[in-house]
Amino acid sequence: MPDIRLPEDIERRLQTLADRTGRSMDETAREAILSYIEDMEDAELARGRLERGGPRVTLDSLERELGLED
Repeated sequence: MPDIRLPEDIERRLQTLADRTGRSMDETAREAILSYIEDMEDAELARGRLERGGPRVTLDSLERELGLED
């Protein structure tokens, strides 16, 4: 794992969150990094799909198709 230097305020926030959740700072940092990576991968995938064009699907039509409408 890379050795990451964090500003003191971010390190304090990370430690506070780790303390509140009963996790280590390392585990909390790993989870935060993984969550960020997943979000960025999703955003890149969405951008690529938008650039390629094609039909758009609304949430309402998707819910209807899946039988999830209210």
